[in-house]
Amino acid sequence: MIDKKLIPVGGLKKEPFSGCHHGMRYFFRSDESKETFSVFVYPEPWSFEATPEEEKSTQSFSMSEEGMDAAIAWLFKMYEEENAKWKAAEKDCMHLVLNGNL
Repeated sequence: MIDKKLIPVGGLKKEPFSGCHHGMRYFFRSDESKETFSVFVYPEPWSFEATPEEEKSTQSFSMSEEGMDAAIAWLFKMYEEENAKWKAAEKDCMHLVLNGNL
């Protein structure tokens, strides 16, 4: 899904990071204090900004290597716990693309 080497902890203080894995989108963003960061997960196909808040789940972590390890473990947990939701989102996303509804 994601390798923590792709997201240097120091880099999160400057820029958010986003990606997706089989229907589950994720968004990492530094909190205002720069001492913590939040990770959001939400279903495909829309961007973070276009996804309704009620479809997002979030968790905060310390801005450290340990916090990054915990964040990635949380992503894997969320993917496993809501696997059917992500698979349906992935399938629906492909349906939208195939029908030209984007």
